[in-house]
Amino acid sequence: MSPPDFSTAASETSIDEAVIERVADRSAALTGEELADALVVVHAELIGRHSEYERTADYVTDDGVRAYRVEESAWDDLADAVDLGGEELPAVRAAHTEQARLMFSAAADAGDDFRSDQAGVVVGIDTAEQF
Repeated sequence: MSPPDFSTAASETSIDEAVIERVADRSAALTGEELADALVVVHAELIGRHSEYERTADYVTDDGVRAYRVEESAWDDLADAVDLGGEELPAVRAAHTEQARLMFSAAADAGDDFRSDQAGVVVGIDTAEQF
């Protein structure tokens, strides 16, 4: 049996395939395919919120992708907007936060220290700026 292919979701959402796989492995509620599908749905909503996060959150940018360090409550708003169920929200938030931490830690002066009441949001800025 071949490993799942998350390349389409990764290219659409700017979440690395390895991150999708790790988070799915840790999730008791979602398969990798279900997580990938949920990430794509959330990404569509994030495109419209790009400028809001840019004004209100710390961020780093790498190769056309922006990672924001947001308050945890931002995910409640996202969940309501896209009707993320209780099973999907923790995994989607975890994937975004893990990807954001990786991006912040790779940035020379940003640091990856998220407070316990913060989470990550990752969105491709080339896509977002088209709207």
